[in-house]
Amino acid sequence: MSIDPTVRPAHIFDMSVVLDLDAQYRSLLLDQRGGIAWLAEHVPLITLPPQDVVENSFIGEIDGAVIGFLRGTIDLIPARGMVYTVDRVFVVEQARQLGFGDALLAAAMELAVSNHCVAIEANALPGDRETKNLYERAGIKARNIIVSRPLGPTIH
Repeated sequence: MSIDPTVRPAHIFDMSVVLDLDAQYRSLLLDQRGGIAWLAEHVPLITLPPQDVVENSFIGEIDGAVIGFLRGTIDLIPARGMVYTVDRVFVVEQARQLGFGDALLAAAMELAVSNHCVAIEANALPGDRETKNLYERAGIKARNIIVSRPLGPTIH
């Protein structure tokens, strides 16, 4: 039996489940290399106005149950144009490997094209092979790798 991923735009009525999924996502990052720094640089979605959470974002569902989300933003980058940036993508562990990440990313790319974006960008933490593979399947390739070395007490 195969499951066809169902993806739709996120709405205000999705807020409670999106905030729950965001909390799960953030919790997973605590144990990943670079996760603490990412968490320090990206506010929890609960701190944002609801419209900012759902605008340009998508929900993945199985039989009406939300099992994942992708949050993105569209920004004007000087000298480049409009760029869709995947802020975060998360699918619950039980629903991984079923194509939901791919479907969420495909929906984001369609939205980016319809908004005349010149690129879609995203980041993956070091060692996060699943996310890197997701992006590579969609044709999203590294264009900038940021390396860092703490020079004293800092978030790493």
